[in-house]
Amino acid sequence: MSRIESYLTAENIASALGVINIVLLVRRSIWNYPFGIAMVTLYGYVFFEARLFSDAALQVFFFVVQIYGWWNWYHARDSSGLARVELMTPKSRLAWIGVIAVFNLADAWFLANHTSDVAPWLDANTTAMSVVAQYLLSVRKIENWILWIVTDVVQIGLYYWKGLYPTTGLYVLFLIISTVGLYEWLREYRAHPAGAAA
Repeated sequence: MSRIESYLTAENIASALGVINIVLLVRRSIWNYPFGIAMVTLYGYVFFEARLFSDAALQVFFFVVQIYGWWNWYHARDSSGLARVELMTPKSRLAWIGVIAVFNLADAWFLANHTSDVAPWLDANTTAMSVVAQYLLSVRKIENWILWIVTDVVQIGLYYWKGLYPTTGLYVLFLIISTVGLYEWLREYRAHPAGAAA
């Protein structure tokens, strides 16, 4: 198998794993995590080959947070075995917006000045939002879906431009499912409110 065939196969498998992962996330199933771990491992390779270095490095972070999220969700299950969900406080929301802004500026500057990244500002923006969204997802905050929706919109354009068509299709699907995820988690929260948390 050639390097290009290997790259395309990895991208297709990662895309399929991503679909399974996000559907299980929407359903609040802890079994999303094995699929997520496999997906981010493959995407680390895919993004490195596409010279989207910030996205490639992001997969390492995702790998670690997937392990943490698996542990957190295991210890936060309701009587049906599904993860409980929570809203953030207004103060916490503002703090995380600040984190995104600072991370975005620092990462974009680094990528523009020290790498051959082909889209440093967009790459940094999606990285910053994805880092925070993934963390908020691991601690079961409903607002994670809002960040994923915004991130998905930007990534659809970026990956289409780079010719990563299976991944572009995956992110269109992610956008749709993230919208459903926001609706479902809000519905669950309203049915079983746990109060706002940090």
